[in-house]
Amino acid sequence: MCAGDALLLGADLRKDVKILEAAYDDALGVTAAFNLNILNRINRELDGDFQLANFRHVARYDDGEGSVKIYIESAREQTVRLAQLDMEIEFAEGERIHTENSHKYDHATLSAMAHETGFRLAQTWHDHAAQFSSNLFVAVA
Repeated sequence: MCAGDALLLGADLRKDVKILEAAYDDALGVTAAFNLNILNRINRELDGDFQLANFRHVARYDDGEGSVKIYIESAREQTVRLAQLDMEIEFAEGERIHTENSHKYDHATLSAMAHETGFRLAQTWHDHAAQFSSNLFVAVA
C-alpha cells in the first residue's frame, strides 16, 4: 500500500465475559453444532469413527489474551480411528482439541496494531452498544 491508502477493519471489542461466552456457546447450540461438525468432516474425509455424542463443545474467554478459545472436549476416555491415515488417537476424559481463537480488541490495541504495521488509526465508529467497531487505518509510509 502507498502512503494515504486506507484499510477498513472491523473488530469485535472486549466485553463482559458472560456476554462473550454466551455468544460462543449459544442456548440453541448452533455454535456447538458448527464446531462439532469438524468431527463429521473428519469421519467423512478420513474414514474416521468419531462418535459425536462422546464429545462436547467448550468456549472459554481468556482475558489475558483477549480471545475466546473454542475446543472440542472428550466426554470420556476413548480411542478414535482414522482409517485413511492408518491412525488411532487416544483421548482422555476432558482432553481437548483446540479449534478456534476469536480475538477481541480495545481502542489502544487497535491503535498500536495500526502503528506497528505502518498505519495510523484515523477514525473509529462503534455500533450503538459499543461492542463492535469499524476502524479506518491509513498508511503512513
